[in-house]
Amino acid sequence: MELNRENCLEVLGNIQEPDLKKDIVSLNLVEELHLSSNEISLVVHVSNPAMHARKRMQEAVEFNLKRVFGQEITINCQVKPIPTEASKVRRKILPDVKHIIAISSGKGGVGKSTVTANLAGGLAKAGYRVGIVDADIYGPSMPTMFDVVNERPTMIDVEGTPMINPVISYGIKLLSIGFFTEQDNAVVWRGPMAAKAMTQMFTDAYWGELDFLLIDLPPGTGDIHLSLVQTVPLDGAIIVSTPQEVALADARRGVYMFQMDTVNVPVVGIVENMAWFTPAELPENKYYIFGRDGAKNLAEGMNVPFLGHIPLVQSVREAGDAGRPAVFQENTPTANAFDELVRTFVANVQAVKERKSAKV
Repeated sequence: MELNRENCLEVLGNIQEPDLKKDIVSLNLVEELHLSSNEISLVVHVSNPAMHARKRMQEAVEFNLKRVFGQEITINCQVKPIPTEASKVRRKILPDVKHIIAISSGKGGVGKSTVTANLAGGLAKAGYRVGIVDADIYGPSMPTMFDVVNERPTMIDVEGTPMINPVISYGIKLLSIGFFTEQDNAVVWRGPMAAKAMTQMFTDAYWGELDFLLIDLPPGTGDIHLSLVQTVPLDGAIIVSTPQEVALADARRGVYMFQMDTVNVPVVGIVENMAWFTPAELPENKYYIFGRDGAKNLAEGMNVPFLGHIPLVQSVREAGDAGRPAVFQENTPTANAFDELVRTFVANVQAVKERKSAKV
C-alpha cells in the first residue's frame, strides 16, 4: 500500500479506543499526522491517561502502521489524554445521567463510603434519581451498607446489546465489584485489570436516566483515579476527611489531583467526617477527639467549598452494618446532618454547572 495520508488514516481507522468503543479516526483522536518517505509522526489522544493505557495505544499504532507500510519505517507516535475541550466526546458514556460526582479521600478509614451511602440516601429521600458505582475495588462496602450482599446484577437487553442491570436498594441503583467476587476473598488485581473492571461498570451497564451518579473511589490518588477521570465525564468531586492533620495532608493531595491540568475536575466541596463524638446518653455533648474544624479550615485555605460536618455517632456505624444508611432515620442529629449535607451539595453542584455554562 502506498504511503499517503488517506491510506494512513484508513489503517488507523482499524484501531479502537478501548473505552469509547469506536475507532480513533472517527472520534477525531488523531492529530498532527505528518508523513515523509520513511517516517510517520502523529499524536493520538486516549480517554485513559494512565501509563499502561497510553503504552498500549502506542504499541497498537506502531504495529498496525508497520504491518502495512513495512517494518523499516520509523513511527513517532505521541499518546496524550483527551484534552478538556474535547470532553464532550466522552459524554457518549452515560448520556442520560445529569450529574456524575466522584467521592474521594486521601486515605482510608475516614468514612468516605459511609458519606457516599448516606449522601445517596439523602438525595433519594429528596426525590432525586440516584445511582452508586462502588469503585473501591479493593474494599467494596456498598453491598453491606445497603443490605444486598447476596444480590447479583442481572443482564438486560438494550437495543440488541446485553448490558448489566444494576441492583436496586431503597430506590438507589447500585453496582459494586463486590457483586462479582466472593465475599471473603481478597481482590488481588494489578492496576490495568482493576481499571478495566471499574470502567466496565460504566460502559457495560445500563443506568438509564439519573439525576446523580455517585462514584465511591478507592482511597488515595493513583492509576484507577486517573483512569476514571479520563473515561467518565465527571461533573465534580467531593473530598472526605477527618479533622486530624494526618488525614488533612492526604486530603490536600486529593484536591490537588482533581485540579491538575490533565484532570481538571471541579471540587464541589470537602466534607469533615467524624467532626466530633457524641455519646447516645449525652446527646448535647461534643468531644473533638480528632481535632476541630480541620477539614473546614483546609477548604477555606484552598479556596474550595465546605459542605459540612458529620458527627461520629454509634448509630451511624450500626446503621451501616445493618444495611440501612443512617440518613433514613427519623429526626436524629445524624440524619439531620446528612440532610443538610444534601442541601449544600445540591446547591454547590448547581453553582458549578452555572460557572461552566458561563465560560462557554
